Amino acid sequence: MVVGDVMLDVDVDGHSDRLCPDAPVPVLEVAGETARPGGAGLAAVLPAAGGAPVTVITGLVDDEPGGRLRALLGGAVEVVAGPAAGGTIVKCRLRAGGRTLLRTDRGEGRPGAGFGAAVAEALESALAGAGAVLVSDYGRGVTADPVVRVAVARAAARGTPVVWDPHPRGSTPVPRVTVATPNLAEARAAAEHPADVTGALREAFALAGALLTRWDCRALAVTLGDRGAAVAHRHGARAASPAPVVAGGDPCGAGDAFAGRLATLLAAGSTVDDAVAGAVATASAFVARGGAGTVRWDGEGWRQPDGRPVPGADRRPSVTGLGAACELADRVRATGGTVVASGGCFDLLHTGHSRTLAAARALGDCLLVLINSDASVRRLKGPGRPVVPAADRAELLAALECVDGVVVFGEDDPRAALGVLRPDLWVKGGDYDPADLPETPLVRSWGGKVVAVPYRPGRSTTRRVAMASGTASGMAAPAGG
Repeated sequence: MVVGDVMLDVDVDGHSDRLCPDAPVPVLEVAGETARPGGAGLAAVLPAAGGAPVTVITGLVDDEPGGRLRALLGGAVEVVAGPAAGGTIVKCRLRAGGRTLLRTDRGEGRPGAGFGAAVAEALESALAGAGAVLVSDYGRGVTADPVVRVAVARAAARGTPVVWDPHPRGSTPVPRVTVATPNLAEARAAAEHPADVTGALREAFALAGALLTRWDCRALAVTLGDRGAAVAHRHGARAASPAPVVAGGDPCGAGDAFAGRLATLLAAGSTVDDAVAGAVATASAFVARGGAGTVRWDGEGWRQPDGRPVPGADRRPSVTGLGAACELADRVRATGGTVVASGGCFDLLHTGHSRTLAAARALGDCLLVLINSDASVRRLKGPGRPVVPAADRAELLAALECVDGVVVFGEDDPRAALGVLRPDLWVKGGDYDPADLPETPLVRSWGGKVVAVPYRPGRSTTRRVAMASGTASGMAAPAGG
């Protein structure tokens, strides 16, 4: 569930190629307007778009923008709204060529009289069944309401995962939240520390340590934009989650994508460190694909213009079983897409593997990777293999951006799994001749093609294992190795 301040975000898009004759400002030729929930509303619809049932506790003003906002939220989440006053918060971006020229803000959207009493019963009911709680504070007063604070504090005390995303004008987190997520500027302001020029990561850990005590949190994650996040725990552990490199994109809504994904992963049982790492990856993907400006309601769910689910709501498990892989393949084929599969042992993942898989993914619209089970690898490679167990190999492969699903098979070759998935393309590295593969006749039987992609020599896993053990020809284990 999400507790916090919702608002209406509006993008007015067009193009601008001239200046106004009576002022030195650009003229925007409007092509269209789109609206979506903002603030806590965006933090709620992102995980809801991935299939998670979400309840949002907020205040809504009874005006025209408030009616639009209620309708946009109601298509995706369950809304429990108390009275609010001062006009619905509307943030409007005027954009030309995908770039923002100007933003206008109006409305206050503050909880009105009787807000706590109006939401109390539904709030307690939702908290009792919540897998996780995200407090999305945008400084308008929902999180400062005494009824809300007491209820969330009780949930945190009984062990419900609580993520508190603070705001400079908002309220302080209640005691014992699972993790608070200020950005670096918010952490500086809350800790009353000036900027530290010695390095963002070092500063983030120092601020996190100070705020852990001040806010009485179990963990604190300071988000660092394109540099990821730094996590500190009450018991002293620290972890850094670097962000993938993103070229271009739009950071609008990245914080909501991060917080929503973090809460979703905690609800699924992830540790704080793993959940933060997953949330960083999701936020980076969200930015790279255009941020909040690309989020659209298609009548059934919140999606991007290319039809993919919103990255911030991606519910793909880290390891995909055969049944789920079949469902993914069916969805891709239903939209006219190409299903690609590749396979192997993938013991000691190296650049030869990653380049082969990236090349395979570029040939279609989803990539399913079939990997040998541990028993299968032992039969093929001998005792002592695999070096990395199947569960870890699968998780590493699933973490690659180019991989959409992973299936572990127990046979000596992947024909049984291929017969179920029936991919359009079966891709192997260039060190294999398609004519020699036992699966080639099977793939061709349903009209599929077997493709060899360029092979990068010198990256053999078997050779690397031998080198590490000192048994490769002409190689000796280094002293002390």
